[in-house]
Amino acid sequence: MIPLLHNNTFPPVTQALRSPNGLLAAGGDLSADRLLEAYRHGVFPWFSAGEPILWWSPDPRMVLFPNEFKISNSLRKTLRNGRHEVRFDNAPSTGLRTGHFDKLRTGFEQVMRACAAPRAGASGTWIHEEMIAAYCELHRLGHAHSVETWLDGELVGGLYGVALGKMFFGESMFSRRTDASKIALAHLAAQLARWNFGMIDCQMNTPHLASLGAREIPRKDFIARLQDLINCSPVPVWQFDKDLFI
Repeated sequence: MIPLLHNNTFPPVTQALRSPNGLLAAGGDLSADRLLEAYRHGVFPWFSAGEPILWWSPDPRMVLFPNEFKISNSLRKTLRNGRHEVRFDNAPSTGLRTGHFDKLRTGFEQVMRACAAPRAGASGTWIHEEMIAAYCELHRLGHAHSVETWLDGELVGGLYGVALGKMFFGESMFSRRTDASKIALAHLAAQLARWNFGMIDCQMNTPHLASLGAREIPRKDFIARLQDLINCSPVPVWQFDKDLFI
C-alpha cells in the first residue's frame, strides 16, 4: 500500500516502492504549492487522465550535468550554421476559438501541448489537461520555462521544465524537424552551465537521454545535490547568450 496525501507533507523518498520503481504516494492535488514542495523533495507527478494523482521518486535517478551534454559532430555543425533560433518562454501567444469567446494560449502552453501530441506507437499521453493547467500556473508564477527551437518562423521543437535555484527539472521534449529537440536541449545545457546550474533532472532512464550524456546516480546522491542547488539564488532573467556556440 502507498500513502494517500491529505496535506502538503510527502513521505520520505526512502519509502518509495521498488516495483514500480519510485512510486511514493497517491492523491492530493496539483496546486502550485504542492508541486513546488514535491520538486524540493525530489518528487514529481506522473499519471494518466482519470486516474488518481501518483507521485514518484525513482532510484536511481537519471540526470544530465549541464557540462556533460554530448554534442555529435553533425549536431555541432547544425548549431554553428545559424539557421535555427532558440528562445526561452518566447513563442507568440495565439488565439483559440472555443464556443463564443477566444482563449489566448501562451507560448509555454503551446510547447506543453506540442509535447502532449500523440506519438508513433503511443496509446496516449500523461500531459493531459489537468497537468497543462497546473504547469501553466507554475509558468505564470515564474517557476516553469519553455525552450523553443524556431526555423523560418515556425516552432519546430522544444522542451519545458521547472527551475528552482540552480536546479532544472526537465519534463518533456518534442521535435517536428530533425534534431529540433536536441538543439533546444543543447542550448539549455550550455546556458545552464554558464549560470552554474548543477543538474538537469531527467527522471527516468531512456536510451535517447543516455546518448546525450545523461546518466543515473543513486537517489540519495540526487537528493543531497538537490538540497544544495535549490537554495541557490535564482536566475532573474531567462534569456540565452548569443555566443553559446561561436
